[in-house]
Amino acid sequence: MRYSEQLDGRAAVVAVIGGGASGTLAATYLLRAAVAARIPLRIALIDRHGRHGLGQAYATVNPAHLLNSPADRMSAVAHEPGHLARWAAANGIEHDGFLPRAAFGRYLRELLADAERAAGPTATVSRITADVVALKYAGLHRPLRLHLAADGRIDADVAVLATGNQPPALPCPVPASPRYVPDPWAPGALDAVADGSPVVVLGTGLTMLDVAIAVTGAHPATVVHAVSRHALLPREHRHPGPDGSVRSPVLESLDGSPVGLPALIRRVRAAAAQAPDDWEAIVDALRPRISGLWQLLSPEDRRLFLRHAARYWEVHRHRVPPATARRIEQLRSAGRLSVLRGRLIAVSDKPAGLRVRVEQGARAAEVAAGWLINATGPAADITATSDRLLRGLLDGGLATPDPLRLGIEADANGAVLDVSGMPSDLVFTLGPPLRGQLYETNALPEIRDQAAALEGGLAAAGRARAAAGSAA
Repeated sequence: MRYSEQLDGRAAVVAVIGGGASGTLAATYLLRAAVAARIPLRIALIDRHGRHGLGQAYATVNPAHLLNSPADRMSAVAHEPGHLARWAAANGIEHDGFLPRAAFGRYLRELLADAERAAGPTATVSRITADVVALKYAGLHRPLRLHLAADGRIDADVAVLATGNQPPALPCPVPASPRYVPDPWAPGALDAVADGSPVVVLGTGLTMLDVAIAVTGAHPATVVHAVSRHALLPREHRHPGPDGSVRSPVLESLDGSPVGLPALIRRVRAAAAQAPDDWEAIVDALRPRISGLWQLLSPEDRRLFLRHAARYWEVHRHRVPPATARRIEQLRSAGRLSVLRGRLIAVSDKPAGLRVRVEQGARAAEVAAGWLINATGPAADITATSDRLLRGLLDGGLATPDPLRLGIEADANGAVLDVSGMPSDLVFTLGPPLRGQLYETNALPEIRDQAAALEGGLAAAGRARAAAGSAA
């Protein structure tokens, strides 16, 4: 099917690939830009699972799955920090400062719908459920052609890669088994896990906490064993306040100054020592500076950070709501959640279930599991991706990995760089694909600001394409 037939006409067509927070915010800000500039625009918002506005993060319906940041930090509207809190109050959604993730998904959907109503008929959105498997330069009426898995295609003037995080990778081979869940956020992935048999979860981060809450809540007999190399759990929010609300001379001295990793760590420790009872405020004051500091580090220092310090930073930076922390502590006290420090080295599939072998220093332990769930977080090597779209872009030289291979290279406006280092005027990206360049790019404030920054480049491209179309 040619979806482009539905999107054709003299209006510029922007294909946004990915319907999660990144794609939804990109579409929302594009609608606003089109109205402000009076540019006829047609947006194709494409999501492989049909979860437009929700994506992976906010598609959960479990009321115990909460946002990990306070509502006053999660506004999707730039320069309006209270927008989400006002929306929740207007809709009668009670919360203790941390909204359910399902509510936030509803908020994103309504934000897009509001922008769409305000933009029509100048700019419109078509929500398309499809898997984009290739992107080519067509060179015909529209310069880009998106090929879909079901033999369809979309012709577009501009494309936005809002593909989100890559699925988690495995530390060792796992036999093909229906009892192995490679991605807990795939639609229906955890439905069958509610049989009461023991569950081994790889990883001890935020995803593991959500999985543990979900599977133990689904069956009263379920016991979870979480395994990771550091066995570190995310810390709890105790005194949530606005990011950057604390001023530290030690941290402010970092601004704009090249610094090596050892010196950076010393300064952060010195700042924490000045406020030993308020380390959260120090972390939150540092957070807005992370992308700038990351770009000042040498490639070798970045590698050292990822290898030795990243996990310690993450558990302090990505904290959990008090309600989540209480639930996890209850599960641990009841013996329904254990945390094992070690490394997965082997998995075997037996008639009685899976046998999971974990290396713990000089010895190895074997754990019986009814289920094995991979919650290790996004894959760390973009060049190993099995995603057909990204694979084709990398292999064809239309995109290039960053030096750490965490994502792809782009310029400051989000324009994707090709293998020669030239920025595209047709293909843009935002969110997790920029992790190698910015490091802090998964959270909503960063994605929101990147979506707003896309307006200029995409609007200019859309205006040029619209002018070319009307002159043809």
